[in-house]
Parts: sequence; C-alpha cells; structure tokens
Amino acid sequence: MSEKRNPVIVVHGGAGRWHPERSQPGLAGVKKAAKVGFDIINNRGTAVDAVMEAVAVMEDDGSFNAGYGSSLNIEKEVEMEASIMDGKTLQAGAAGLLKDIRNPVRLARIVMENTDHVFVVGKGAEKLAKMFNLERRDPKTELRLKYYEQQKEALLDGKFELPKLSELIKRHIEFFELETVGAVALDKDGNVAAATSTGGFPLKLPGRIGDSPSIGCGTYADNEAGACSTTGVGEVAIRLVLAKTVCNHMGNGKTAQEGVELAVKLINRKMPAIYNHMGLIAVDSHGRIGAAHNSPNMCWAYLTPKTQEPITSLTAEIVKESL
Repeated sequence: MSEKRNPVIVVHGGAGRWHPERSQPGLAGVKKAAKVGFDIINNRGTAVDAVMEAVAVMEDDGSFNAGYGSSLNIEKEVEMEASIMDGKTLQAGAAGLLKDIRNPVRLARIVMENTDHVFVVGKGAEKLAKMFNLERRDPKTELRLKYYEQQKEALLDGKFELPKLSELIKRHIEFFELETVGAVALDKDGNVAAATSTGGFPLKLPGRIGDSPSIGCGTYADNEAGACSTTGVGEVAIRLVLAKTVCNHMGNGKTAQEGVELAVKLINRKMPAIYNHMGLIAVDSHGRIGAAHNSPNMCWAYLTPKTQEPITSLTAEIVKESL
C-alpha cells in the first residue's frame, strides 16, 4: 500500500510570451484550475480525477490554446488533442484531431479506461465521444480568428516565397503563442497523474500531432518517479521524449525541480539553433514540485496544504544554460 502523502497539484497554462492584456485572465485561469484540482484530491479524490478536472477548467476558460480558444491550423480549422496518465497503473489515454469536443481531456480518459488502446484520433475518437455523450462546443473564438488573420498575413508577407514556419516565428514571434495547458498531481494515497491538452501549433498542417497527446513526450506519470506535463514546441518535446526524461531523473533520485531544470538544459544543448521554447511542470513521488522554462514566460500555479491558496506566476525558473 502507498504511503499517505500531503496532496499537491501544479498546473500550467502555457510557455511563450504572455502579453499584459492576456496575463491577468491567464493567471486567473490557472488559479481556478489549481483550486478545483486541489479540492478534489484534498477530499480523497484521485490524482487522475484532479488533473482531468483542472485541465477541463482551462479548456473551458477561453484564455488558453486548449479546448475553447484553440489555435487554428493553416486551413482555419481547429484540431485539438489531449492525454492523461495514471502513475499507479501506467494506464494512459490520448485523443487527437478533434474538431468540436468541449473537453478533449475527458475523451482521453475514456480512451484510457474504456478501450484497449492508448491513442485514438479522427473518426474513431469522434465515435467514442458520441458513444459516451461528450459535450460539443465550437472551439473558435474571436481572438483566435483575429490571431489567425495576423499569422496568415505574416506568413504571406514573403510575397513570392513562403518561409519555413520556424523562420516566420523568429521574425514575428508576437503572433505565435504556445498556451498548451496541463496539470500534475499527487494524491493522499501517494499516486501521481498527469494530463495535457492543446489546440496545437498555430498555422500547423492539417493532421499534425504534437507532444500533448504523445505519452512520454508531453505527458508522463509513474508512482516510482513522479509526473510531468510539458508546454511549448511539440516537436522539441517529441524528439527528446521530454516528459519521460524528467520522470527518469526523478526516478533516479533527483527532485522535481532538478528534473525539469536538467530537461531544459538538455533542450538548450541539443536544439539551440531552432525555435525551442519549452516549459515543464512536475511533481515527484515525495510531493516536491518543479517548474522551469527557457521561454520568456510560463503561466502556472500550484497549491499544497501549506499554501492554502494557489500561488500563481508568469515565470518559474528560467533556464538559459546548457548541460
């Protein structure tokens, strides 16, 4: 039987550049998510319940690139994705290419608990959502439509040539926000869980899958180590299997903070020449939390029995050095 623990939850609303007009809604959103998730585990709920409900709060908020308010792909459509993982059993579920599911994280949990699979996308995911009567909602907001027009204009600014998206971002970083949402938690029974949800990269190609629904990359949880959720450039997290990398560090005796900082240093060393903004949150099996990023900002919050109210911030440990 697991040793009794003090409950802990950490949430993020995305790494990137949080402009002043959006920062207050973002901080309010992560604060609410942390409170909802913590209340669940503080009242004997599971870590899985806590991370799912915390992420669902942010999917409903409209301030983040997840659920309502998701970014649009190059064809002006939304393709959402999410994942969830139970550190007690190593069960995991993920769903992708979702058009109008209100809470993709709830569908990810359905995949985890009601199918033999880990990752379901497109038509199969839509059928599952219908079978379980998941709520639908148009995820497009006026803000995201406005961003799309700005992003598309910047893309076409090359006149006769279309630069690679990475080059475009270097020149117009103000148009690209990476507000993936996620949560990690430790419950009173010593079980950890993680969940992550996103609308994906702005102007992405249709069918692109990022790190958020990719187990080990954007989400990972193992009671023997801890739990991690990532935010930022999905391709970077996928190439480095980033969430699992953090959990490996924690499993080898590093604290959650040491684990996320080592992972960011790895990003800085391995991928210095590309747009590599990433942020990570983690909780280890002892209940210690970690948060680090190499981006200008990361909107995040945490709550423990000691803090009483969620602690929110637009920055954590900013790591610029390499391993």
